[in-house]
Amino acid sequence: MTELIACFGSDTGTQAHVQRVIDGENWDKVFVITSDVANLKTSKNADIIKIDENKHIPDLAQDIHNALKGKVTDFEVAVNIVSGTGKLHTALLSAVSKLGVGLRFVILTKEGVKDI
Repeated sequence: MTELIACFGSDTGTQAHVQRVIDGENWDKVFVITSDVANLKTSKNADIIKIDENKHIPDLAQDIHNALKGKVTDFEVAVNIVSGTGKLHTALLSAVSKLGVGLRFVILTKEGVKDI
């Protein structure tokens, strides 16, 4: 399969979406970027990257980059940003672009997890 990086925000409606994306595929690795660890319930062994959303975007991006550096081993990652804030999404996209890997966006549909 591939590796998944997902934002997990505090909105319970989108949290369920993210959990189903995580559980819906046989990912090689799963990285979850969140400040809300308590509500994450998944059957997969995920690498939780806890962030402080009170930080400025450049600092968040650096924190995420440092947490992912050396752990992402593929040339491409799947990214799900249905959950979380624009601030978190911006930081995540900046961090992933600095890793030098390609990305594709994935979402949950009626037919399962799909690329968009």
